[in-house]
Amino acid sequence: MNSKKPLVGVGVIILRNGLVLLGQRIGSHGAGTWALPGGHLEFGESVAECAAREVREETRLEIQNFVPAPYTSDVIAPEGKHYVTLFVVAQSNSGDPVICEPEKCLGWHWFRWSELPHPLFQPLATLNATGFAPSDAA
Repeated sequence: MNSKKPLVGVGVIILRNGLVLLGQRIGSHGAGTWALPGGHLEFGESVAECAAREVREETRLEIQNFVPAPYTSDVIAPEGKHYVTLFVVAQSNSGDPVICEPEKCLGWHWFRWSELPHPLFQPLATLNATGFAPSDAA
């Protein structure tokens, strides 16, 4: 029997002026792919609390106007990981994203949802393949 259990992640679709914030991953699973800010949901934490905490830790941005989005379930075979990722859409109206974890992220950039860079981090690629698009995204 496999003792591995799925992990719960939160992916934050941060919108500003119709654009979404993505960072290029380095130094961990999914290195070289483009991903949303986010991370592991901690015990007792709400999805919105996790989203705000992870965005602050990774970018120093403050976010508001949380709206739940779909979830994905991805088995990342090469790393032996299974993630259920809960996505949330939020707004950030001011400030420039800062690279707070240079060992994990090469840099933050704003993109149109219709022109996302490739390759995408697996959970984001799965979400994108569903046809989901945030309502305020260009």
